[in-house]
Amino acid sequence: MRKLTASTAGMILFFAAGVSHFGFSQNVDIDFIELVGRNVVVHYNLDDGANSSRQFLVQLYSSQDNFTTPLTRVSGDFGSEVTAGIDKKIIWDVTKELGSFKGNIALELRGRVYVPFVKIKDIDEDQVFKRGKNYPVNWTSGNLSGQVNIELFNAAGERIWGENNVPNVGKFDWYVQGNIKKGKNYKLKFTNVKDRNDVVYSLPFIIKPKIPLLAKVAGVVVVVAAIEVLSSNAKSNSEAKPLVGPPAAPTN
Repeated sequence: MRKLTASTAGMILFFAAGVSHFGFSQNVDIDFIELVGRNVVVHYNLDDGANSSRQFLVQLYSSQDNFTTPLTRVSGDFGSEVTAGIDKKIIWDVTKELGSFKGNIALELRGRVYVPFVKIKDIDEDQVFKRGKNYPVNWTSGNLSGQVNIELFNAAGERIWGENNVPNVGKFDWYVQGNIKKGKNYKLKFTNVKDRNDVVYSLPFIIKPKIPLLAKVAGVVVVVAAIEVLSSNAKSNSEAKPLVGPPAAPTN
């Protein structure tokens, strides 16, 4: 087990990684760590020997919760479908994850050969989902039993929505809430309730408004144009037909 330490803003970080978290034929080695602003960047190498085509589930844990759940404010080479190679990077946003924190904290890098417990169907990369609409989410599983948690994450890794303890029956009716910000690189995350390390992410997709802004603006323009026309007609009629004064007084 190799350990490294670093400190920033009153926080002391301890890092640990070793073969024991991956398996006998795989080896992970933390190369170096750098502190970039509020981010901790962990550089590591993942050696899979001759089986270089396999994919891995790689996650980062902290002593804040006794290494129970993976850190979520991370980006880079983490999560499912990580391939073997050198100079892999995990970027951890300490402030977003922990807020204002001072003290000692340990981080642990874990991984294993990735075998998805479910396979998400019918979500293509850059597919468009519109707010205020329902969409069927379908998946397959070697064991359609138990329960799953389904969560929505944005491009920054922030959890936007979630539904816990969904029956693992291969389908779910997802309502895209109207208050979700439009944007790209949203993902759905599936977590096995029985094993929180079992996670699957969908391909990145796009969320857009139900009614495009241009259509809304066009409707306003039409209304304004109609008002302008009516105003112009009223003005024309006023000019064409000047007001007639009161009748002259009768003369004797």
